Amino acid sequence: MNIHEYQAKKLFADYNIPVPKGFSCSNAEEAKQIAQDLGGDTWMIKAQVHAGGRGKAGGVKRAASLDDVMAITQNLIGTNLVTHQTAANGQPINSVLVETTSTIKNELYLSLIIDRVTARITIIASRAGGMDIEEVAAKTPEKIFNQAIDPVVGIQAYQCRELAFALQLEGNQIKQLTTILFSLYRLFVHKDLSLVEINPLIITDSGNLLALDSKINIDDNALYKHKDLAALYDPTQEDEKEYKARQFDLNYIALDGDIACMVNGAGLAMATMDMIKTHGGEPANFLDVGGGTTAEKVTEAFKIILSDQKVKAILINIFGGIVKCDLIAEGVIHAIKQTATQLPVIVRLEGTNVEAGKTLLEQSGLSVITADNLNTAAKKVVEAAKGAL
Repeated sequence: MNIHEYQAKKLFADYNIPVPKGFSCSNAEEAKQIAQDLGGDTWMIKAQVHAGGRGKAGGVKRAASLDDVMAITQNLIGTNLVTHQTAANGQPINSVLVETTSTIKNELYLSLIIDRVTARITIIASRAGGMDIEEVAAKTPEKIFNQAIDPVVGIQAYQCRELAFALQLEGNQIKQLTTILFSLYRLFVHKDLSLVEINPLIITDSGNLLALDSKINIDDNALYKHKDLAALYDPTQEDEKEYKARQFDLNYIALDGDIACMVNGAGLAMATMDMIKTHGGEPANFLDVGGGTTAEKVTEAFKIILSDQKVKAILINIFGGIVKCDLIAEGVIHAIKQTATQLPVIVRLEGTNVEAGKTLLEQSGLSVITADNLNTAAKKVVEAAKGAL
């Protein structure tokens, strides 16, 4: 789960990681009042969306007066911000962060991630922080430094010093970086995070380190332990279909293709999408209805995939185990009748009660196309999407 910058900075502050003073708001009057309370002559107004690249997209602006604060806020709130990390229609801006400005001497990059190869939390740092960090990583990887943390002993001071030397920090800055890294590691472990990123971590004109931006991803599987973090979830930043799927405990991810998939099991779902691509098609989604699905969940899943206007054909690939094939067939029949879809539907069933499931589909009176194996099903759905079936 992602959270907004202002929420991440609140967590940073709780763990004594230095951040600029600032507050979030949802209208121009509130923004003006915050700016007045913060004091100073200039302020940063930052659109709060779950996407990177906000600065280049016009979502981060400097205000030189209280009138500027109000005007910038009014122009941002209620619009969509399109960045290189968003879909074509962008992400809605429902709030902004009003912050004090900082004088930047240097921009650094700092993050903690879970490295799947080493199975360890790993620190990644670079002296080339800022808006083009992705380009730095791609073109000049020698500027990226990392340290893997042993889970038995935790982060060590010598690792922080090595990174500080690599970042060309001096004197008290080395101590500051060490403090920040120890705090980030505690935050990462305590809150079950999957990513924490500061870009940029700046060196101010006074020589101090300051987290000018913040990004936090939380492991969804750990949210049951962190009710405070779960409460930070913002459904407006999520694809509408993905949000609705979450309400029915369905694993759905929207993709760019035109062939909708409904499968039980993540591995089978991946194999199904691979087979669709093998036959020249493009999946419109990843949808795992799970091992304990019901007719109601099948119906809701059907509604969700039909809400995607790009979809031209539907492939249902179910391996009956815990959930029996005849139950799935009943759910499919109910879903097609309730939605009255005219799209071609290809169904491949295998496993427990498969013959009973196929019989129900054949006797339903619906124009459902059945297949005996995944290869045939994938071939048929691609042909159907192209209008060749």
